[in-house]
Amino acid sequence: MMLEPVVLVALAGVGMLAGFVDAIAGGGGMIALPALLSAGVPPVAALATNKFQGSVGTAIAAFTYWRRGYVDLKALLIALVLTLIGSATGAAAVQVIDTGLLATAVPVMLIGIALYFLFAPNLTDADRAARLDPRLFVPVMGFVVGFYDGIFGPGTGSFFTIGFVLLFGFGLIRASGSTKVLNLMSNLAALMVFILAGEVVWPAALAMACGQVAGGYLGARIGIRFGAKIIRPLVVLVAIGLAIRLLLVP
Repeated sequence: MMLEPVVLVALAGVGMLAGFVDAIAGGGGMIALPALLSAGVPPVAALATNKFQGSVGTAIAAFTYWRRGYVDLKALLIALVLTLIGSATGAAAVQVIDTGLLATAVPVMLIGIALYFLFAPNLTDADRAARLDPRLFVPVMGFVVGFYDGIFGPGTGSFFTIGFVLLFGFGLIRASGSTKVLNLMSNLAALMVFILAGEVVWPAALAMACGQVAGGYLGARIGIRFGAKIIRPLVVLVAIGLAIRLLLVP
């Protein structure tokens, strides 16, 4: 599929904005996907292209959080593997599972996440006591949320973040960094399927990926610099925005 140069430049700008938001609070696809559809990219190809460009920004953000010491890859190793397996399993199961219930349940859960981040008094960048043992249950969360990402997808980053904060006592910066790493892994299974099927529109994907590199890096740096002051309100806005989008455009 051919796109005009001016459209590719515009998509690169959209990719930068989406990467910036996604690096801090997730939900960058809420910005990128409508832009791809508006550019005339067919729906399935738009999903595939969005998955590629978003994965690039997520990788840059994850690397930035890791370089700054907010991600313990060794501790997340088993969770990374199970997230990938969960996502692949979900992608395979989507052909036989009715996801209609999720279209109603997920917006309700996202609004609940928004309310928690809006009103919980102790959401800071400091770690707190974990309610569950991260060594045992972060891999379980990775598989479950990865499976959800494979069969449905919207809000995956929000679900990872709330899990790290509420169940495992992570501070918001550390939760955001760990979310990026697991979210990247959950994206890879679906992305490989899309690439093998030839659905990715590469001119748009590469243009947006260039923007994502800058946006993902800047977003991660801003998230690290301002911590809970920016992560908390952006998670609220993204969760509410995703909920509204799912309710209005199932």
